[in-house]
Amino acid sequence: MKRIVILGAGESGAGAAVLAKKQGFDVFVSDMSAIKDKYKKQLDSHGIAWEEGRHTEGKILDADEIIKSPGIPNDAPMIKKCVEKGIHIISEIEFAGRYTDSKMICITGSNGKTTTTSLIYHIFKSAGYDAGLAGNIGNSLALQVAEDPHEYYIIELSSFQLDNMYDFRANIAILLNITPDHLDRYDNCMQNYVDAKMRILQNQTEDDSFIYWNDDPVIRRELNKYDIKAIQLPFSELKEKGSIGYIEEGQYKIEKPTPFNMEQEELSLTGKHNIYNSLAAGIASNVAGIKKEFIRKSLSDFPGVEHRLEKVTKVAGVQYVNDSKATNVDACWYALESMKTPVVLILGGKDKGNDYNAIKDLVKEKCVGLVYLGADNTKLHDFFDGMGIPVRDTHSMRDCVAACYDMARPGDTVLLSPCCASFDLFKNMEDRGEQFKELVRKL
Repeated sequence: MKRIVILGAGESGAGAAVLAKKQGFDVFVSDMSAIKDKYKKQLDSHGIAWEEGRHTEGKILDADEIIKSPGIPNDAPMIKKCVEKGIHIISEIEFAGRYTDSKMICITGSNGKTTTTSLIYHIFKSAGYDAGLAGNIGNSLALQVAEDPHEYYIIELSSFQLDNMYDFRANIAILLNITPDHLDRYDNCMQNYVDAKMRILQNQTEDDSFIYWNDDPVIRRELNKYDIKAIQLPFSELKEKGSIGYIEEGQYKIEKPTPFNMEQEELSLTGKHNIYNSLAAGIASNVAGIKKEFIRKSLSDFPGVEHRLEKVTKVAGVQYVNDSKATNVDACWYALESMKTPVVLILGGKDKGNDYNAIKDLVKEKCVGLVYLGADNTKLHDFFDGMGIPVRDTHSMRDCVAACYDMARPGDTVLLSPCCASFDLFKNMEDRGEQFKELVRKL
């Protein structure tokens, strides 16, 4: 019996274990951290052996194949040992793809993935399509394939997931943008990160579609390196040569495969970045054959994504906005660009090799205060303190919100758009956003 070892027992790991067990493998799950109770119950209910708080080499290095959680870096000691022994390491998505013939709509990019993925899922469900939501959001793809199969899967893919995907094929691949992110995981080499993103193209055929942002200079440069077999469907904010999706004279337009248009002001998502997200989602839905009336209605009534430019409440004339999902500089740029009022900006967290020059001009133009929120704010002080904008240094969300309340004036916006990962002070970016919202609502 072939032995599958799964490293990491979160949503993807537990789901992969269930699918592996169903397919008749000898399965073992190992996690260096504590495993959540719900995943322990899931594993126990399927008779799957597991361990937590350690990696037992003897139980791992005899694997025929290893499924690795995307959160585990390639330089982790156990991963190095597996590589040295020549054990094949794959992602949960790669594994799940072996056991389904469903259509895969896959979305990647440095920014906008969650919004675009959620919007496409909203359109598909509204149109009555049998669709599952998977990848970085939704339930594990492997678990759905094992226990709740769907005709379509809408999958948000990170670069980490793409790293360990080899034979998986996206029927519709969407590449939103490529800007510096997670460089700490890629030897601080931008090209390594770019190469990971471009893996979304691998294995596509002439029957597939590739949707991408035509204005992105990195994508445009990289496309010349690839023999792309899929139908190319580029989009841009304005109509330019080659783009089949764009905004023209206040009209949202898609030229093919089926011509479609609607008033731009009817789109539920606002801001330049959301034009791109809406175009990508509309094109993907069009390719899938969804009728125009469903696309139009869903683009108009989509409620948005939690922790992405989420308006929390107004306190004393100040609007508080939760953009905790802005874990890189480019995401913060889009958030600042969309602001129409003076901003008190919350920055900080686990720096991923950030270059803050990209937001320097917008910070000067729009910000009336900066509040640093992190275990170590030295890099922020070094970069921003000389700009003449009032700053506060905080190391907890409670102190951060108090500082914002003190700094902001009626008519201002307090914007949590940190540019950084959350793991220095919080469990994850959701925890950071939830703490922000809870404390703001108590003001």
